[in-house]
Amino acid sequence: MSGAVRDQLPVSESPWQQARKRFMQTRMGPAGLAVLISIFIFVVLGSLLLPYDFYVVPQPDVINFIGRPPAWGRPFGETGMLQLDVLTLVANGGRTSLIIGFATAIGSITIGTFVGVIAGFIGGKVDSFLMRLADVFLMIPSLFVILFLARIFQGEGGGGVWSLVIVFVGFGWMGLARLVRGQVLAIREMEFVEAARALGVPPLRIALRHILPNAIGPLVVAAPFIVGGAIVSEAFISYLGFGVNPATPTWGNILSESAKFLQQGNWWWIGFPGLFIVLTSLSINMIGDTLRSALDPRGRK
Repeated sequence: MSGAVRDQLPVSESPWQQARKRFMQTRMGPAGLAVLISIFIFVVLGSLLLPYDFYVVPQPDVINFIGRPPAWGRPFGETGMLQLDVLTLVANGGRTSLIIGFATAIGSITIGTFVGVIAGFIGGKVDSFLMRLADVFLMIPSLFVILFLARIFQGEGGGGVWSLVIVFVGFGWMGLARLVRGQVLAIREMEFVEAARALGVPPLRIALRHILPNAIGPLVVAAPFIVGGAIVSEAFISYLGFGVNPATPTWGNILSESAKFLQQGNWWWIGFPGLFIVLTSLSINMIGDTLRSALDPRGRK
């Protein structure tokens, strides 16, 4: 075949390349991704570039219990009591909240994928045991248990970030495990897997090289929702006083500390971290919805 004829042949694209193209052709997906990247840059670079240090508490001559509204030099205003810069609080708190969200997603996906692949590929009693274990966790009222465990691990004044992540991961893997198991059960009966078995490929290699790569599509879709859910859950738990210690700022415990000043007119202390929670959750949901349509074009309308 000549080079000219070869150049005229259509170039085949992988399913992932096609999904990426469909994702970028939408409006919601790129918009949500742009917002999330902007928030990520802000929380990562904000604490380095902002002129105020979160860990340096000012000693004003006169304590302002209400705080100061947004003004030039402090676009997000000041808190009451300690009179901290709200913009600095939001930047530092956002970094911790995003760490909680992404760490929860990574941990839940890792455990869920491991359990789902083992259950679906081995089957039999192993499958029954693992799925019954997942069912037991799913039947537990997770909200009350998370609050209870958060109080045990965190203590009265709140605690560390990673203990909260462990609690979230402990109740976040079950749905993913069932999702991966369903994918593995469908894929293991396909022809290319049967061909690998006929060629004598070891079972572990079949699971890791042939089945797992074809089962991660739903995980890519689920990951953004897990991140958003963990950020909102942390905010909710911290608002109730069960979250991270206020010495480590998160969007959730900033809301918790600011709630008592809302009746005094200090809307900026609670408004700006709340706005960032809404924007982050909205952008993540936009990305997740667009990924779901891009990876399954038959479901698009």
